[in-house]
Amino acid sequence: MRCEWQAQTRVVAMGEWVGETVGPDVWETCRGLIPVGSVFAFLAEHRGRLFPAQMFADMYPSANGRPSMPPQILAAAITLQALHGLSDYQTVQELRCDLRWKAACGLGLYDMAFDPSLLAYFRRRLARSARPNRIFETVREVVKSTGVLKGKHRRALDSTVLDDAVATQDTVTQIIAAIRTVIREVPHAAEQAAIQCTAHDYTDPGKPRIAWNDEQARADLIDALVTDAVRLLGHLPDQQLGEKAANALGLLALVAGQDVEPAEDSNGRDGRWRITQGTAYDRMISTVDPEARHVHKTRTHRQDGFKAHLAVEPETGLYTALALRPATGTEHHEATVGIDLLADEDSPVDVFGDSAYSTGDTCQILHRAGHRLFLKPAPLKTAVLGGFSLDDFAINTAGSTVTCPAGHTVPLSEPSGRHMQRKALFTDQCASCPCASSAPPPRPAGSSPSAPTTTCSPLPATRPAPTPTGKPPTDDGDHPSNAPSPGSSPTATADSATAAPSRTTPGSTPVPQPSTCEP
Repeated sequence: MRCEWQAQTRVVAMGEWVGETVGPDVWETCRGLIPVGSVFAFLAEHRGRLFPAQMFADMYPSANGRPSMPPQILAAAITLQALHGLSDYQTVQELRCDLRWKAACGLGLYDMAFDPSLLAYFRRRLARSARPNRIFETVREVVKSTGVLKGKHRRALDSTVLDDAVATQDTVTQIIAAIRTVIREVPHAAEQAAIQCTAHDYTDPGKPRIAWNDEQARADLIDALVTDAVRLLGHLPDQQLGEKAANALGLLALVAGQDVEPAEDSNGRDGRWRITQGTAYDRMISTVDPEARHVHKTRTHRQDGFKAHLAVEPETGLYTALALRPATGTEHHEATVGIDLLADEDSPVDVFGDSAYSTGDTCQILHRAGHRLFLKPAPLKTAVLGGFSLDDFAINTAGSTVTCPAGHTVPLSEPSGRHMQRKALFTDQCASCPCASSAPPPRPAGSSPSAPTTTCSPLPATRPAPTPTGKPPTDDGDHPSNAPSPGSSPTATADSATAAPSRTTPGSTPVPQPSTCEP
C-alpha cells in the first residue's frame, strides 16, 4: 500500500481552525488496515456527522484566536478514551502510534497529536458549557438509531467514587479562606474587615500564630474567627452583588456556622462559640471546591469527591445512562438516582444492582414501570446479637399493625424522624413474654424495640425462574441473580394483618422476588 504525502487543508467553521494534516490521511490511504465494523471505522466514516463543528460553537465563542485542535477531533478522542478506559497520557500515545486511532480521529500518518493536558482543558470547557453531556447524548442517539441494544433487556446499576483533587480543610483554614475571599470579591468588604475583623491578620498567608497544642488557645481562636465572620457579614452595606461576590458571602455564612455551636454556658445570643460535638450533615470539606464531600463506600474506607452513577448493558458494555452527583444527601443516594437512570427506557428491562438500590420506594416505582428487579436485598440487622430481625415480625402497613413472633399485635406509628420511619413498641408485651428467656433483651430497660416501615411488599414474579444450566447468562434465561443471595433471608409481607414471614420450602425452586422490603 502506497502512503504518499498529502497536504489537505481543513477549514473548520465555528472556530475557524485552518490547518493541514501531517502526512497522508490514514483513513483514505490505509483503510484496509482498519477493522471493518469496528468503532474506529465508524468514527472515521461518520465523525463529521456525529460531531459537527457547530456542535461546539458555544464552547469557543471568541472571534479572536482559534482552538489549538479541532474540537471534533478531541470529541472523538475522549469517546475512544472512555471506551477503552485510558488515561490522558495513554490516549495521546494511542493517537501517536495506532493507525486505528489516527483514522478514527482524522489525524495524518505522521501527526504527533497534542499534549495530554489539552484533553483536560476540553473536558473543562464541556463541564462549564450549557450542555456538558452533549457527546454522551450524541453517542446514545447513535446507539438507539443503529439498534445495537435491540433485544438487550438487562441493565446493571452501579456507582463509583470520583476522587477530588482538593485537600480537606479544617475549620480554621475554611473560615480564614472564606473571609479572604469576601474581602477580595465583595465591594467595600476590605474597609469593613479592617474595622470588624481582629482575630487574625487576613493579609498574612499563614495560619494564626498561637500555641496549637494548647486546647484553650484553639478554642479561643475558633470563637474569635467565627465572631469576625459574623461581624463582617452583619456590617456589609446593602448592595447589588455579582455572582462571584454573592457566592463568596454565601460560602462565608456556611463555613462560619457548620462546625460550631454556642459555648457551653452561652445563652445562644451572646456571640460565644465552640467546636460542635460531631460532624455537620452534608459538611463542606474545602473552600477550593465547595461541592466536594466525604464519601463512605464502606464503614472503614473514606474518600473525598463526588459519585458517578451509571446504567450499563452488561453484554455489550454500553452505558445507557449516567449521572454525576454530590456524594451525600438522600436526593443523591443510589436508590434515588437509579430511578432517573432508567427513566428513558422505552420498554421494561431486567434491573441488576446491589442492596443500595433495594429500598422500598425505589422497588415500588421500578416495578410499577414494568421492570423486573434482581436487586440484592439489604442484610437483615438485629438490635442485639441473637435478637429478632425484621423478618421475624408480620408487618401490615395497610392496617398499621405489627405482630411479633409470640403473636402479640401492636399499632404501627405514623412516619417520623429524619428517615420517616414507623415504629412499633412492644414494651409491655416483652416484659412477660416467654420469648424473652430465649433471646437477649432487645433494648435496655425502659425502652423497646422498633420496627421500621415496610414500604414495599414482595410481589409475584412475572415469569418463572429459569433452571440453572451452567452456561453464561443470556438475555433470555439463566440469570445468576435469580437465586437468592447467599445468606439472605426471606422478606416479611406487609399486605395483611395475619401475614407471617415468608419462607422457602425445602426442596422447592426459589422464585426471585422482583421487589424487597425496606427496613
